[in-house]
Amino acid sequence: MNDNAHRRSPPIERREFLVAASGVATGMIAPSALAGERKTPAWTMRQSTSSIHYANLPIEQACAQIAKLGFEGVDVWSAHAGCPHLDDVQKRLGPDGLAALLAETKLKLFAFSVYSGGYRRYAELLGKAGGGVAVRGSSGPCKPAELVSRMKAFLESLKLEVELAEKHNSLLAIENHGHALLHSLDSFKAFTDLNRSPRLGIALAPYHLQAAGESVEKAIEISGRQLFFFYAWQRAGGVKQLPGHGPADFTPWIAALAKVKYRGYVNSFMHGELKTDAMSAALAKSRAYLKECFTRVAGG
Repeated sequence: MNDNAHRRSPPIERREFLVAASGVATGMIAPSALAGERKTPAWTMRQSTSSIHYANLPIEQACAQIAKLGFEGVDVWSAHAGCPHLDDVQKRLGPDGLAALLAETKLKLFAFSVYSGGYRRYAELLGKAGGGVAVRGSSGPCKPAELVSRMKAFLESLKLEVELAEKHNSLLAIENHGHALLHSLDSFKAFTDLNRSPRLGIALAPYHLQAAGESVEKAIEISGRQLFFFYAWQRAGGVKQLPGHGPADFTPWIAALAKVKYRGYVNSFMHGELKTDAMSAALAKSRAYLKECFTRVAGG
């Protein structure tokens, strides 16, 4: 692959996170100079969704469905719950084929979700496809008194994966989960305090925070610039997991993302299978709902 293809539209530019890591303010948009003047939003929401929602379709058709709904980015899943997409890309399409598919559908590659198979297996593919976020879990739970030492050991265990992320122009995001090391606000704080790598961050799943009785907004605040992936996903059953379908008001969550100037995509998500047309209708509603939430946050 040529150099231009290798640098194709990474979701978070190298300069951005290296500047953020050095603590230098980015100064994205200056505030309005006149009182009462309408302000330009300092943050713009981008939306994506996950290919696993169309696990029964080939990756080409899954991307076509996602693009048709107006999503800007895609999160490609490995073999969790039998999703074939990432392994199929690796074996059949390769990085050039994936890049061509994304160009055809006008989608940006946001992430590879590598809960099955692990990041190392797909690191080179992700890098050659342009770079992106690799999402994985943490490790088993621990007693509160052991949290700092266990988190430190976990972060140290990721050294080789962080080196791969550097080599392949990618980021590694650790998802919070029930009965896991990363699950509570205290564990988010330990992670962000101890993490020293600009390549390593958090994939935040509100579903699991709600299950633990924790504040999603506070978790976003703690994560700050270390937040690499955000699941627009609420604790409910079936299609009510999706934004705009269940009881959760996503507006405060979007406001919190805006406050930390989250650099990734807001990724509508649910577990469970729906028929293609039903899934597309549900995701269309979620996308429209999130746009409404952002409009309220931006004061439009």
